[in-house]
This record gives sequence, C-alpha cells and structure tokens, in this order.
Amino acid sequence: MNVAELLSRLGQRGIQVRAMGDRLRVSAPPGALTEELQAAIAEYKQELLSRLALENLQLDDGEGPKPLPNEDRLQLSYAQQRLWFHDQLAPGNPGFNIATATRLHGALDVAALEDSLTRLAERHESLRTVFAEGKDGPVQVINAPGRVALSLTDLGGACATSPLAEARRTIVEEFRRPMDLRRGPLFRAHLLRLASEDHVLLFVLHHIIADGWSIDLLNRDLTALYDACRQRPSTELPELPLQYADFATWQRRSLESGALEPLLEYWRPKLSKLRTLDLPTDHVRPAVQTYRGGQEELLLPPTLVEGLENLGRENRATLFMTLLAAFKVLLYRYSGQEDIAVGAPIASRTRSEVEELIGFFVNTLVLRTDLSGDLPFRELLS
Repeated sequence: MNVAELLSRLGQRGIQVRAMGDRLRVSAPPGALTEELQAAIAEYKQELLSRLALENLQLDDGEGPKPLPNEDRLQLSYAQQRLWFHDQLAPGNPGFNIATATRLHGALDVAALEDSLTRLAERHESLRTVFAEGKDGPVQVINAPGRVALSLTDLGGACATSPLAEARRTIVEEFRRPMDLRRGPLFRAHLLRLASEDHVLLFVLHHIIADGWSIDLLNRDLTALYDACRQRPSTELPELPLQYADFATWQRRSLESGALEPLLEYWRPKLSKLRTLDLPTDHVRPAVQTYRGGQEELLLPPTLVEGLENLGRENRATLFMTLLAAFKVLLYRYSGQEDIAVGAPIASRTRSEVEELIGFFVNTLVLRTDLSGDLPFRELLS
C-alpha cells in the first residue's frame, strides 16, 4: 500500500484526514477506522503530512489565529469582501440570504428561547456584526451584546388558509426581505405559532456572517443554551478560543506577509485559457441576474447508489468523484466542449481553532477536467 491507496481507502470509508501543523486530524464515522487503517496512518504519517500540506495549500504562519483586542479586529476576510463587493453592486440583494426553518412539536418556553438566542449572540460575535465604510475600505463593526428580538406570529385561528400554508408563505416572504449590511441586523429570528404546541422557528442570516456549517453550529448551540435555560441536563458549551474577526485578521496578515504569491502561482496555470461553458438553453440569460432559480430533487434507488459506490470503489474513487465525472460527461455531451470546469463548495475550515465558529468560511474550488480523447468512463474516473 502507498499513500495514494491509503487516502483512497480512507475516502471510501468516509474517513477524513487533515494536516494540522505537524499533527494529523482524523474524523471517521463509527466503526470505519479499523486497527489496520490506524496502523497504516501511523506508518505513513510523514508522507501524509507532506502530501496534505501540498494538496491543501493551507495558510500557516506557524502560529495560527489568536484572540486580538477589538481595535485590531476590523478587517474583512477575503470571503466577506467578495460578498461586500456584490452588495455594493446590488444593495440589499436577498440572493445572499440564508434561511433555515425548524418544526417544533411540544410545549415551548418562548421566554427561554428568547434568552437562549440572546446568549447565542453573546457567544458568537458574527451574529451581531455589521459592516461600515472605513477610511481604507470596509470594516467589521461588532455591536455590544444586547437582547435578540424574537418576532412571534400566531397563525393558528384567524388565517383564511391553513396555518402551515401561511407559514410557508411567511417563510418565503422573510427569506426575500433584504438586509442592510451597514445597519443590520444580519441575523433575524421569527417564531410562527401554528397551534399551542406546534411551532416553526425561522432563522434568516446574511451569507456574509454564516455558511452551511454555521447553521449546524447555530442549532446545536441554541439547543444546549435552551436546555440550560430550562434547567435540563445539557452539554456545557466550551468557551470559544477566538472569534471570526480574529480569523479574518490572521488571514489578511498571513496573505499580505507573502503567503499569497505561492497560491497564485499554483492557480494561474491551473486556470489558464479556461473557456466559459456554452450550454444550449431554452431561455436567454438575462442581462441582470434575477436569482429566480429552482431546484429539482431526484431520488435514486438504492440499487443504483450501490452500483455507483461499487464502481467508484473499483476505481479508487469516492461517490462524489464518480457522480462528478458523470456530470462532466453530461456537460460535455450537451456543450461539445472538452475542457470542463465545475465549481464545488468546500468548507475551508482547515484549522481546528475555527471549527466551532459561526462565520463565513466556505469557498468554491475549481475542478477542471480534460475530456478529450474519447476516453472510456473508467479511464476518465481514474
């Protein structure tokens, strides 16, 4: 077994390995990390560290982000700057709103929920951050902790339509309501009461302060804080080692001190002469993006999923890689183009210090493939 084969075996079992300085961080589903694989990871530790450091191109100033005084934590991260720029082009565009709605069954203590939301915002500075114009560009402004307003709408009784239908309408309306990056708030909480023991808890956050990973953290932390307010047994939340603004400052300083150029040198040849994908469509692309997209859900039968997993396993590829290869073949068939690049969202939380933070870390990784030569699918997958 070599390092590539080990990484392939780990990937097939859903095991993630990341380099954290001179240490390996391993995340595995229950029962996936066998004694054999543990021994192999230990045997190939140095080779794994070298390969992961090269492939991930992680930022590392030797120390990592640290908590800083408030006056030093004003810069935006590069991810935040992207969205701030979009907001300058189209202020208040709801296309960057994130909404999550949770159905709650049973008795609900609304006062305890509101207290929990307030404590949540005290814990995560991102939830009380807004963005202002500084003398050298945009800056983060972290508001002092204060009461988080929980809007309450009672839909049980007076609605002409069913409460659930009205709840769906309200969710869409709230999701589309613009946010002002300068004034905030960029985190809104709305409780919809369908019946005395039936509620929908809706959160709307601007993407500049949160991402998909953040939503899981938000729900987890809020649950623990609510249980604590209700004096129920709960998992005590450990103190956060730093805040998002600390990370943003560290990222800026790391890149501005010379770490940026090697990254650019890596990506320039990777993305050179890349053409826009020209797909035949039944509608002309509008001059101004409308964000009126849709989603189609397709449920694959278990036998097909099992077949895809087996195909990937035979070719040392994950299910994601197998589906991506098939998707690129589809794009090739529609467009006739042999150079296909697809953007895939990645978490970008490459340091343990930021794994517990609500904030905007996600990035888009360009995955480029040469489909020329009329390759058999298995060769393309390899």
